[in-house]
Amino acid sequence: MSVPFKVDLSADVAVVTGGSGVLCSRMAEALAECGAKVAVCGRRQDAADKVAASICAKGGKAIGVSCDVLEKPSLEQAQVIIRKELGPVTLLVNGAGGNHPKGTTGREYLLPEDIDRSAAGLTTFYDLDAKGIEHVFNLNFLGTLLPTQVFTKDMARVGRGTVINISSMSAFTPLTKIPAYSGAKAAVNNFTQWLAVHLSKVGVRVNAIAPGFFLTDQNRALLTQADGALTPRGNTILTHTPMGKFGSADDLVGALLWLSYQPASAFVTGTVIPVDGGFSAFSGV
Repeated sequence: MSVPFKVDLSADVAVVTGGSGVLCSRMAEALAECGAKVAVCGRRQDAADKVAASICAKGGKAIGVSCDVLEKPSLEQAQVIIRKELGPVTLLVNGAGGNHPKGTTGREYLLPEDIDRSAAGLTTFYDLDAKGIEHVFNLNFLGTLLPTQVFTKDMARVGRGTVINISSMSAFTPLTKIPAYSGAKAAVNNFTQWLAVHLSKVGVRVNAIAPGFFLTDQNRALLTQADGALTPRGNTILTHTPMGKFGSADDLVGALLWLSYQPASAFVTGTVIPVDGGFSAFSGV
């Protein structure tokens, strides 16, 4: 699908972490369609290459780069490849993230009968695994901070650059059952504001997009059943989304291009833009 409007990003080299995922692959495609040279970054080289090949087949310029957002040497090696193949990075989309079952409770509420026991297959708040929580926090927060350390240095040197972090609506109002993910995304929001101030004197703008509920490979089984019908959790989400539907990857493109294009958003930094179908505006009644 074509972008909703065109901006000129032909002077930009963009890095998209988590670039092989449902949402971030569409972001990579949109940036390339507007002329950016795009490095699609992910842990799996084959998956990153597949997205890059699709972009190139449509006339864009892209390469797939394998790297681990939690390993600084891996990111630094990726930067060497990107600088050689595409040039210095001027645009960074921090899209890598996700949840883990060990940072998730089995029920929305702690019930009295669950305090001193763990039912078969039930994870209570008291059973949450510290390593699982650490994994979720590291992936979402450190997986944003470390790429930013590596890829914004060239931006700071030349006095021009843009960082777009991918947050979540759970950063504003934590969702039930996922305390680690919600806490980590709240940290991303705070970091976005902190970094916007910190980098303001070297010409680097920092903003975030907070998606509402989008069907992805990670959450599809939680929100829909095998026959496509909604799960109870999926139904609750849609009844609290005034527009009454899940978002699609295309719904993020407009905000992405606006924040990416310097002439359109030159005075915008330190913001977190909800793209949520009205979820954050609805009180539930």
